Amino acid sequence: MTWSIVAREPRTGAFAVAVTTRAFAVGARCPFVGSGIGALSTQALSNPLYGRRGLALLEAGVPAADVVRLLTAADEGREHRQVHAVDRDGRTAAWTGASCIPWCGHVTAENVSIAGNMLAGPEVIAETMRVYQAGRRRPLADRLLRALEAGQAAGGDKRGKQSAALLIFAGEEYAQLDLRVDDHAEPLAELRRLYEVSEGRYAVMRRFTPTRDRPSGVTDWAVIEAAVAQHERARAATNARRR
Repeated sequence: MTWSIVAREPRTGAFAVAVTTRAFAVGARCPFVGSGIGALSTQALSNPLYGRRGLALLEAGVPAADVVRLLTAADEGREHRQVHAVDRDGRTAAWTGASCIPWCGHVTAENVSIAGNMLAGPEVIAETMRVYQAGRRRPLADRLLRALEAGQAAGGDKRGKQSAALLIFAGEEYAQLDLRVDDHAEPLAELRRLYEVSEGRYAVMRRFTPTRDRPSGVTDWAVIEAAVAQHERARAATNARRR
């Protein structure tokens, strides 16, 4: 009842999961990501216990294929599950249980895996992968959203639409971006709207948040507000050129 992307961006080392479904609050149970560790998504009759255990295995350096094998081997309900993962070296692996509802399946490549179940057909994940692979020059969040949007245009979840989520970790203990649409008639359109909002003041504030390298961050409001004003002027100029 879901399809998702798990990805590693080699240029920045960021890890991400983007997911959408015809079910409530997909972001609460499916995506799991850790900076410098990897990412995974558990779906179909999802087993959220895969999340923390999977991240612990990835953090210990266990390859993605072994992580997926260990998670599913310990689960008597594995034939009803779907899980896929990417590790810190960009290796990917996926499992689609024999009892997952068709259409179901997955496709993997270096640094990215796409998996889905209860979909309109294989073209959903094929289009999602095609657009993701073609978007290498785009910002990671936009690239992920475009890929899901392409999968939706190809048929998406055959039952309809309800929720979506985007989770990115980029080197810190906290998420760079954590967006959720729990219940909406057009969840991907709403997720896109939230992303566009995040590219405003929120994106600037991220620059001044405490980090591992700068644990106190920046607290000078004059500096922060000047950066916000400059950013908003640049966005306004870009939007004007697009018109």
